[in-house]
Amino acid sequence: MKGHLMKPQALKDEVAKRRTFAIISHPDAGKTTITEQLLLFGGVIREAGTVKAKKSGHFAKSDWMAIEKQRGISVTSSVMQFDYAGRRINILDTPGHEDFSEDTYRTLMAVDAAVMVIDSAKGIEAQTKKLFKVVKKRGIPIFTFMNKLDRDGREPLDLIAELEDLLGIEGYAMNWPMGMGKGLIGLYDRMANQIELYRENEAGEKFLPLNEDGKLDPSEPIANESTYRDTLDDIDLLNDAGNQYDLKKIMAGDQTPVFFGSALTNFGVETFLKHFVDMAPQPGPHKMQDGEEVMPTAPDFSGFVFKIQANMNPNHRDRIAFVRIGAGEFDRGMDVTLARTGKTIRLNNATEFMSDSRESVQTAVAGDIVGLYDTGNFQIGDTIYAGKQKREYEALPQFTPELFMRVTAKNVMKQKSFHKGMTQLVQEGAVQLYRTYSTNDYILGAVGQLQFEVFKFRMQNEYNSEVEMTTIGSRVARWIDPEQLDEKMSSSRNLLVKDIHDQPLFLFENQYALRWFADKYPDVTLTAKL
Repeated sequence: MKGHLMKPQALKDEVAKRRTFAIISHPDAGKTTITEQLLLFGGVIREAGTVKAKKSGHFAKSDWMAIEKQRGISVTSSVMQFDYAGRRINILDTPGHEDFSEDTYRTLMAVDAAVMVIDSAKGIEAQTKKLFKVVKKRGIPIFTFMNKLDRDGREPLDLIAELEDLLGIEGYAMNWPMGMGKGLIGLYDRMANQIELYRENEAGEKFLPLNEDGKLDPSEPIANESTYRDTLDDIDLLNDAGNQYDLKKIMAGDQTPVFFGSALTNFGVETFLKHFVDMAPQPGPHKMQDGEEVMPTAPDFSGFVFKIQANMNPNHRDRIAFVRIGAGEFDRGMDVTLARTGKTIRLNNATEFMSDSRESVQTAVAGDIVGLYDTGNFQIGDTIYAGKQKREYEALPQFTPELFMRVTAKNVMKQKSFHKGMTQLVQEGAVQLYRTYSTNDYILGAVGQLQFEVFKFRMQNEYNSEVEMTTIGSRVARWIDPEQLDEKMSSSRNLLVKDIHDQPLFLFENQYALRWFADKYPDVTLTAKL
């Protein structure tokens, strides 16, 4: 091993500085915009991008892929790192579009907290509800940012009530809006006991201190006296009838601190960030497949691959395996074991990210995300570890596709680039690849239609391979034990294919076809996933 590893206390101190979180939301709630503002405060960028910049060519830093710039949506998780207030922040910006929720689910396994961005005019939307359930299941802290306060939206009390009714989590308002839309004058900060004035188109912040009773000094001018009085009434109501702040509940994911603001006008975002870095947890223990927990300060390095991304740098056609370090310290040039194969790999090339830009990383500790250049060694869910004791992290969630397409190369002369593109993009895990049992034709499976569109776009733009895609519609995928398989079982209603591990499965036309098969072959066992 190369380099010099930290002493136990130094490692403990470094791990304690880490704050690793994902941002989740329904599309268009402002998730990418708030990410931009956080990067601004981290000193990583000089000005915030806009997701839908058209002619300026100035796009959001976290949306780096060509199709994201074209459509103005996030379709892949981005990783960004910066330092703020003595902490090392790792942000994972996730795709909001539901067709890419599988990528988001896996990303949520690699974080210690989540920030939920909600459009204050729309409230809780379908995708937010789905993603919230995944976060809740993990039992990690959830912070809520009610966005777009610069527009007229729903009453803040209604938003908190909806949070509790629909998501079943207590809400505690950390600050409170003083008006909204054109009538927005500021935020009443309950935790810092001050008012943050809204200053549209003005740089810098302006805070007014509150007295022990939570009120302004009578000599302090306020833009709208009646809005101020209404705010005081709301604060009284929150203090008397609202939930009590409970850090223990927050850490368990049973109470969410709620912040209000406007990411677009950068109002309330830094206040949120300051509170967040103080409240959010440092990296905690991770469960292994055998049920044992490994502590982040354990001396031996270990981590797991939660994402693989091809062609982050179009000039080099590279593949990056994203690794969440679960324990110990990464040291460039170290030897690790790949748990799935037992193979030893030397980690000479590792990067840390600022979305599409990157820097070579020498060392990193538990809580950090590092990118490893991958020549085909890694799969999503792989564990790598140093030391003699074998480590294998809990399996990441997998989803059985519901939509299927036949895929062929438009130009038969470009088979090489077609096969390369198919292989590399499939390894990212957003689409699944199957081959028909008899003819070896390619079939792609995905959770949502947009994944096929992105796949087609990337094949052409990144591999110079135009593809023809023919839908075979919605299907029910079920695996079968190879020993029970008779190829005559296959028909037009249950297409026999094999997955990338050469395991056989049927793609049933519908539930009726599945039941008919089960009645005809009662002794055959079918499973929804391997």
